[in-house]
Amino acid sequence: MLASDTSIVAERAQVELWRRMSPIEKLRAVSEISRAVQQLSLSGIRLRHPGASDQECMMRLAILKLGRPLAAQVYPETARLSGR
Repeated sequence: MLASDTSIVAERAQVELWRRMSPIEKLRAVSEISRAVQQLSLSGIRLRHPGASDQECMMRLAILKLGRPLAAQVYPETARLSGR
């Protein structure tokens, strides 16, 4: 079972649709979902830090995605940021 709020019949239909998708269709779907998740994450960051610049929001996104220690190694300027 993939989702607790979905019937087994609906879930089987969804899996069958995924199986019928071409590799490029699957890649496109994953890419769109990834982009949507990033936009939602950035929206949450902007709500928590309304005065943050676009660059700061991207650094905070890096912290979310990579974790603070790795983000600080990749982007040393993230070390000055506090909070979530």
